[in-house]
Amino acid sequence: MRRSDQQPRQQPRWNPFRERVPLPLPVYRELVDTLFGMRLPIVGLGLVFAGVAGLAAYEWQDRVFAGIALGALIVTAVRLLLLGAYARDPAKDAARLKQWELRYAIGNYAIAVLLAALNLQALTHHLPLLHLLTVSLVFGFGAGVVSRISVRPVICIVSLLLATVPTVVGLVAHALVPHAAPLHAELFAIEAVMVAMITGLSLHTVAHLYRSAVEHLVAQHDMAQLAKHDALTGLANRLLLRERFHDTSQDALRSGNRLAVHFIDLDGFKPVNDGYGHPAGDAVLQEVARRLQSALRAEDTAARLGGDEFVILQADVAHEDEAEMLARRILRRLGAPYEIEEATVHLSASLGIAMAPDLGFDLERLLACADAALYRSKLGGKARLSFCTQEDAANAELAA
Repeated sequence: MRRSDQQPRQQPRWNPFRERVPLPLPVYRELVDTLFGMRLPIVGLGLVFAGVAGLAAYEWQDRVFAGIALGALIVTAVRLLLLGAYARDPAKDAARLKQWELRYAIGNYAIAVLLAALNLQALTHHLPLLHLLTVSLVFGFGAGVVSRISVRPVICIVSLLLATVPTVVGLVAHALVPHAAPLHAELFAIEAVMVAMITGLSLHTVAHLYRSAVEHLVAQHDMAQLAKHDALTGLANRLLLRERFHDTSQDALRSGNRLAVHFIDLDGFKPVNDGYGHPAGDAVLQEVARRLQSALRAEDTAARLGGDEFVILQADVAHEDEAEMLARRILRRLGAPYEIEEATVHLSASLGIAMAPDLGFDLERLLACADAALYRSKLGGKARLSFCTQEDAANAELAA
């Protein structure tokens, strides 16, 4: 079918209750962080809300107003405790973030329900000034959730509807009740329409703000990924390797364990590029990256320095034997055949290992030492591993 004969693809409709694509974990974490970084609005709304309800309860000796005021204070206190608990929680994986997001949502929903109850109770007294005050609280709450938490649209929309829908229904019902005041029905009907229209406009604003925020954060995340990851394989580059080494070395100093730097070079990679072309060579490097990552634990780091040179940063090593076991596992996996363009390619890898703190905690020195040990592995017949010796370290320092 020609391109001109194809039907234009329709854009999927925005569904606030389902992410179009899974968000990267750092982006999702930043969105949830935004929810829990707003202490002042929660305190401000809670105190004003409780103050208005408490004043009404005192003036008209109304127990419903008193209960609403007490509920606002309790919910506000609990929400503040949640903010503090979130800040102290070190486990911010996706599952934990979803739990925290749900807790935040429940607190927001509770305030929205209490606001709706305040407005419905205010209508029973038929005091225009009081009702003007309570409706203003709904408008303030709506503006606040749209501006602050539209990054999590489900919470924002549900909170907004919980506060406004009962208020609109109450206003319409009140307008239908006969009253001697001039324009009673008309004014309450107009107020109901105003609340409904502002709610509708707010929902449209939520969609726009959410898209803008997610696009910005995803672009920011992608730029950070490009800056710290190898474009071909997706492995860490030298910049990210340096950051991970800093964190890992600090952990090693605290725990008293060691870490290992594995320097890896493919044997016979150049003939792949020469015989099959650079796209085939790129495919081999991507497969090497997948095999390396499958051999590592979550706390270890695989990096590509360039060409067919790779580095593994192995954390929390209790004994050299653990580094040797990982190195042999890597050599076995990288030595398995590669299927390239319906041909089977056989490669091997040579590997050099430098241990810290035996050789210090300077990454460049450890890389140079591991590279020197790698060179000795190649001289010994390739497809081998060697630990960096003091002689290797001396040769590395002389070469530097």
